[in-house]
Amino acid sequence: MAVFQKKSDKKSSTPSAADFETSDIVSAVFETSPECIKVVARDGGLVKMNPAGLAMIEADSWESVAGAATLDLIAPEHRAYWSEQHLRVCRGESLTWEFDIIGLNGTRRHMETHAVPVTSADGDVAQLAITRDVSSKKTSAEALQRLNIELEHKVRERTAELESALARLNETERGFGLLVDSVTDYAIYMLDPEGRIISWNSGAKRIKGYESNEVVGRNFQMFYTPEDQVADKPMTGLRTAARERRFETEGWRLRKDGSRFWAHVIIDAIQSGDKLVGFAKITRDITERRAAEAKLRQAQKMEAVGQFTGGAAHDFNNLLMAILGSLELMRKRLPDDRKLLGLLDNAVQGAKRGASLTQRMLAFARRQELKTETVELATLINNVNDLMERSSGPSVNIELHFPRAAIYVRTDPHQLETALLNLAVNARDAMPHGGTLTIGVREEVITPSHPTGLAAGPYSCLSVSDTGTGMDEATLARATEPFFTTKGVGKGTGLGLSMVDGLAAQSGGKLLVGSVLGKGTTVEIWLPIVPAADVVLDSNVTSGSFDAAQLKSRVFVLAVDDDSLVLANIVAMLEDLGHQTIGASSASAALTAFESNPGIDLVISDQVMPVATGLVLIESLRARRPGLPAILATGYAEFPAGVDVSIGRLAKPYTQQQLKTALESILKATASKAVG
Repeated sequence: MAVFQKKSDKKSSTPSAADFETSDIVSAVFETSPECIKVVARDGGLVKMNPAGLAMIEADSWESVAGAATLDLIAPEHRAYWSEQHLRVCRGESLTWEFDIIGLNGTRRHMETHAVPVTSADGDVAQLAITRDVSSKKTSAEALQRLNIELEHKVRERTAELESALARLNETERGFGLLVDSVTDYAIYMLDPEGRIISWNSGAKRIKGYESNEVVGRNFQMFYTPEDQVADKPMTGLRTAARERRFETEGWRLRKDGSRFWAHVIIDAIQSGDKLVGFAKITRDITERRAAEAKLRQAQKMEAVGQFTGGAAHDFNNLLMAILGSLELMRKRLPDDRKLLGLLDNAVQGAKRGASLTQRMLAFARRQELKTETVELATLINNVNDLMERSSGPSVNIELHFPRAAIYVRTDPHQLETALLNLAVNARDAMPHGGTLTIGVREEVITPSHPTGLAAGPYSCLSVSDTGTGMDEATLARATEPFFTTKGVGKGTGLGLSMVDGLAAQSGGKLLVGSVLGKGTTVEIWLPIVPAADVVLDSNVTSGSFDAAQLKSRVFVLAVDDDSLVLANIVAMLEDLGHQTIGASSASAALTAFESNPGIDLVISDQVMPVATGLVLIESLRARRPGLPAILATGYAEFPAGVDVSIGRLAKPYTQQQLKTALESILKATASKAVG
């Protein structure tokens, strides 16, 4: 603990700024700083090191290392680099660099040092450095690493600004004082025992906005928020520091202009003998770091919600598959009773609404099945405009704004049309007394600094703007969260915007939402543009080379699904269509059934199964019988790239008619290939 000597013997119970020499303040910072402060001679010998530095190198006392060769503490692979930087500093440069040290007890630490040259009274040049342990930086999350690198870059920039002042240092003591006053990323100042401010460095001025003459003599409670002052937090911190010699915390602090910043604060008690004479206070603005941490936590939370939602939707798909299939088969066997058929139709509609909900859940989780095509945006919007007008009602005026040149993107046109309808309905609900809904398309070249954060390149922006009630900041911040809705109970799932967000992300783009309370909302869907030279419009025209007569009206189907309800439903629908069917509840059971039944014509398999997926199963079966017709059933969008296009696709849940169509399609394709 540093001991201060007063300038005079005049007794006073309350020290003031005049009672301390610069050397006292420098000595206090030197003794209480949590970072290593040291002086290294030109030959590399240790001239001076504070207690924090001794703790970092695991030395018991200064006497045990005084004059020791600093190079012996540097990790072998960094010694040459450290020596080179040290000599540059001794030749007059101010430098910042990193290296590893190995303490006397063998502990390895990664250090960052800020060094400047100092000249003693006899003309010798040495290195004055502030060094800190930044080992944790290497293991920080990537987002926080980028932030720390940016902050450290700012520190290096500020240190470079000190070069002209530090170059004039003639003695170590004066060098410490100038260094403390020149640090701009930390507010470093002294307090008397009652909390009145005694000194003020340039970092305090930059962070808090006050000049020295505006704060010296005033109580440091002025920097605390009103609620913290009511809770007596400022004096509680001083009492804790006086009792425990040190107090560390984080919280909101106030600048001169009234704005708030999130501060990391350290208060160290300073004693003269056994008497408390004041406190050394170090404050750092960590608002950006806290915001980055909050953003990372939110991203992790949304990822967890997405994983849960995707899994739940998959299970619901299987249940709805069994329900819809059973209801469809039941309808064929019910008597012609209007009441019974009405009840059955209601059940079917309810199950279909459930299927629509699972598709929205999968869209949010970015695991929906996308059937991408090259789409011209103006044409797509015009095609759905009539439906949007009917959905919006006569009180809403819809305006369309398109560029002269056609803009093509690659996405699922059906899903994009659904997204537009959802946005139009949201806009209608936000304009209960009518208004204007504006839908526009524009082209823009995105740069790395664009608010979307997308990769640089040409993009289309499909915007949907209304003149409705808008949203406040709190509502806007949650607008794309799953299951969040401002509508009444039973009037919204809260998956509309999250579905659009998922669609944009799966199409390689981004969703942006902007809104001002009372002034309307604008939703933008950014999608990569397909260059005109690469535009190939999808066509449903087939070659017609197959012979329909070659199609078998009755085939032997191997159905595979690990869900017993779904499997029973598939078998029932296939048998109702007149096909011979055998079921298997796993890939291994399917392989056994295939070996035992050489007459199997086609396989329908679920994709997500334990041990082996549907694709792995199909590949194994085709290794035994090349060209075996196969259909993959899944509610997810995880169909890997490069898979044989001859494998058919069924999106869960599916109806008997969709199953029949898929069977006919894959059999036609197989027959056509055989003829060709």
